[in-house]
Amino acid sequence: MIDTEKIWLSSLAALEIEVSKANFTTWFKNTFIIREEAGTIYLGVPNEFVREWLTNKYHKNILRVLRDLYPSVRCVEYVVSTKEEASAIQQRLPSIHLQSRELPLPHITIDKRDNLNPRYTFDSFVIGPFNELAYSAAQAIIKQLGTYNPLFIYGGTGLGKTHLIQAVGNTLKNQNSEMRIFYTSAEKFSNDLVTSIQNNRLSQFKDRYRKYDLFIMDDIQFLSGKDKTQEELFHLFNILHDKGRQILFSSDKHPNYIIGLEDRLKSRFSAGMIIDVYKPEYESKVAILQQKMNENNFTISPDVIEYIASSVEGNIRELEGILNSLIMQTQLRKRPLSLQEVKNLIKNNIKPKKNVAIRDIVKIIANFYNLDDQMIYEKTRRKEIVRSRQIVMFILREDYNISYPLIGRELGGKDHTTVIHSCLKIKDELHKDSVLSQELDQIRSILNT
Repeated sequence: MIDTEKIWLSSLAALEIEVSKANFTTWFKNTFIIREEAGTIYLGVPNEFVREWLTNKYHKNILRVLRDLYPSVRCVEYVVSTKEEASAIQQRLPSIHLQSRELPLPHITIDKRDNLNPRYTFDSFVIGPFNELAYSAAQAIIKQLGTYNPLFIYGGTGLGKTHLIQAVGNTLKNQNSEMRIFYTSAEKFSNDLVTSIQNNRLSQFKDRYRKYDLFIMDDIQFLSGKDKTQEELFHLFNILHDKGRQILFSSDKHPNYIIGLEDRLKSRFSAGMIIDVYKPEYESKVAILQQKMNENNFTISPDVIEYIASSVEGNIRELEGILNSLIMQTQLRKRPLSLQEVKNLIKNNIKPKKNVAIRDIVKIIANFYNLDDQMIYEKTRRKEIVRSRQIVMFILREDYNISYPLIGRELGGKDHTTVIHSCLKIKDELHKDSVLSQELDQIRSILNT
């Protein structure tokens, strides 16, 4: 058990590799965790200006890093406060709040030379149908660099993509200490490029990134619309690839469906292997829970494991969060929780299933196919619009159980027989069109994030 100060120090170590040095010093200095309560981290900041900036610019980074370290974190609240003020308030809180400030987390030191997080290893990586192809490709690379070059892993948040690609780096690092390995996020790469241009050090930037034997870049989708960064990555890719250096990428979606990504980069990504990971099925969720219990030296009854695996539809991160909540509640109560208590805990902690309006679903699917969403409602026989409309109808019926007449009315007054025909057409094509199947997986991943 360690205190929140160590938690935030570990978080800052991870954040420092994602943002420029100037931004890190400006916005993260004098920040600290006030307390953790029911999955909410209260982060102390020195003034209102910093609070606004962190909320608008870095909230996603902060939340992701905290969740990586402590998966049961649900949200972050920013509070203008000094450590002295926070300490005085904390002394007046009930003792259970003081107890809950202490979160189980191992101390983590990230080597700045490669940016690899040592906790991401294959020893703690659970393999199942949802990720076994990606795992096999990663193992092939470890045995022989260049087997798949590049290897591009994509899928929704919290599914272990970062764990997988960093585990490759950590494994190769342990096998050969002389190998030059570097992990970075697309955002950090972009920030480094901007800083180098501002300081007239572009040549040093190029030389630094072109020296690695294994180059790993996370969250490629961040490059959407960043033309200069994409240009630099394109040239970096060509040089590393021509030299036979191994390249790994990850993203939340297939590169072909990242809006604002240049075709020449999509072509380079497609030159290797592109593999998706998806949400774990029941058996994989059981295995994940058992693995995490072993790591925490914690045991729960089989009926509780079965209930969690069958009831929680979320990703790996959400499963870890539920388990961490169980561990904390068990420690606080000093006894195992009953199945009913677990049910109540899950009901109170798991995020509710997001309700998506029909117009939002239309917009998401239209954007996926690079169309204006208003085109879906128009009376037109243009193939790409008709196809997208049919997919909208299919998703609305299959995933949201909306009636055929209502779908027809919402999509420009179509007759319900037209909707039925469209749904049957897409369902039939799914059996023989693997590309369509991948597209629907991607759309569902976006809708569920």
